[in-house]
Amino acid sequence: WARERERMEPVRALLDEAREVRLVGEGTDLTLSLEGRTSLVDDGHANMPGGEVYLSPVEDSAEGTVAFDVPTGHATGVRLRFRGGEVVEATAETGQDELDEALATDDGARWLGELGVGCNEGITDGLANVLFAEKMAGTVHLALGAGFPKVGGQNRSALHWDLVKDLRRGGELWVDGVLRQKDGLWLGPGA
Repeated sequence: WARERERMEPVRALLDEAREVRLVGEGTDLTLSLEGRTSLVDDGHANMPGGEVYLSPVEDSAEGTVAFDVPTGHATGVRLRFRGGEVVEATAETGQDELDEALATDDGARWLGELGVGCNEGITDGLANVLFAEKMAGTVHLALGAGFPKVGGQNRSALHWDLVKDLRRGGELWVDGVLRQKDGLWLGPGA
């Protein structure tokens, strides 16, 4: 895990210096601010398996749409539209009732608490288990609800629901207007 931490360090450095991240892919064009936020490397010491770099985006910054395409055991085919950081439209191919209930949990449930970048190359299939799916290299995940105060997250909620977007087939991750990852592969420094 020490070697994995070292390998993920450039991703942490990239996100710590970033002002903005844009996710582009099928059904997805979403922009988030990371201004003033720091990230953490999950190298297996607090969460097993490890293999992600994560942070809390600026709460009112999410703009656009995202279509989640990795099953994680809850609703599937979730599509969210954000305006001013808040979910303003939410649909699911299956589990619409569960999605609606989750978003009604409390006032913080319609806001993002986490952006995570999967870096674990040993995980190639999420197995419908979010603890594996969110770590897959070439994916990103967003959590509705509670943020992480230790990295500047201010959103409070009883909900923290990780939803995973696979960027390995046509996806892009842009950082401050520069394409940094395409089809799940880093272009320059990355994991």
